[in-house]
Amino acid sequence: MPQMRQTVINLEVSKIREVANAGMGRSDVLPFWFGESDEVTPDFIREAAIASLQKGETFYAHNLGLPELREAVSAYTSKLHGPVGVERIAITSGGVNALMLACQAIVDAGDEVVAVTPVWPNLPAQALIMGAKLRTVSLTPRNGAWQLDLQRLLDAITPATRLLIVNAPNNPTGWTLSRDEQQAILAHCRQTGTWILADEVYERLYYEPTPNGCAPSFLDVAQADDRLVIAHSFSKSFLMTGWRLGWLVMPPAMTHHMGKLIEFNTSCASVFTQRAAVEAVRRTDEVTPRVVAHLKACRDTLVPLLQALPQVEVTPAKGGMYAFFKLSGKGDDSLALAKRLVAEAGIGLAPGNAFAPEAQGWLRWCFASKDVGRLRQGVDRLGTWLAR
Repeated sequence: MPQMRQTVINLEVSKIREVANAGMGRSDVLPFWFGESDEVTPDFIREAAIASLQKGETFYAHNLGLPELREAVSAYTSKLHGPVGVERIAITSGGVNALMLACQAIVDAGDEVVAVTPVWPNLPAQALIMGAKLRTVSLTPRNGAWQLDLQRLLDAITPATRLLIVNAPNNPTGWTLSRDEQQAILAHCRQTGTWILADEVYERLYYEPTPNGCAPSFLDVAQADDRLVIAHSFSKSFLMTGWRLGWLVMPPAMTHHMGKLIEFNTSCASVFTQRAAVEAVRRTDEVTPRVVAHLKACRDTLVPLLQALPQVEVTPAKGGMYAFFKLSGKGDDSLALAKRLVAEAGIGLAPGNAFAPEAQGWLRWCFASKDVGRLRQGVDRLGTWLAR
């Protein structure tokens, strides 16, 4: 029988999906497993897509995206981080597509890639798909908060390291890089000739006070021609998970070649979704600040309730949309624990070992709930289950 690449065969099935599959379709389960809000995309964004379809815009677009959207994203990014020209922007078919394209553009088979973990499993898997030799540097939990040993990370990045993958604000832990850490990492990677792939899709979902209303970004400290690629998505802060639209920021000399790579992957993002994104970006002040304020209220509701439960170790995340907590006394197999919670408590959570082996015993709770009462109901169910 013909066989696929062994690398693909060896890819792990998503443990998050495995838990969700155990509970999908059950009306008695409260689902908090996926990283998305249960709030529908705002009307004016959907209406822009409908208008595009009614106009008959059902044809191919430019590989790099509609000029109007690239210009809007350039203006949006420049407002947050200083000048970022349109010649550095490529529109992609989702944030995950943006990340995969970046790996395809940078990583050859046999290259060394370093990733900071725990992290959304797609990121290290993409490097493995490209045939990379993956090394991981783990964050360390202290009193429920995960922290970076900066020197350990810098020591792991050598001239042999082709790419560093870092996601901050981080899914699942909520950990965020400081400006000083970003500067130190960038300076070190300049010396070693290492590319940085920064997944910054949660930059606006940040709950600490900052002048520009978002988390620290590598764009704030880097030059345009640095070996730096930033991946973004319309999914989180624009409530557009199902639209599958994202973008990349890269050195200007890379953009033309990225267009070629997009051609051989998806050819282009659909026009009607891009029309919707133009409205989303131009009217971001009507969406994102409200989303962030609501998510902060969700976080500030959920975390104290979890902290009040016995056996739970958790601290408020600085960014993202997750409470990542340790549940002691219930065994170290997070996947088995998450499945038990579906079956016995009617709660759907993501298992910590989906994000890294060192996160065994941890669980991720997505608190992006339109109805805060659902979070309280979920904690009540968890508390009852723990007492039982």
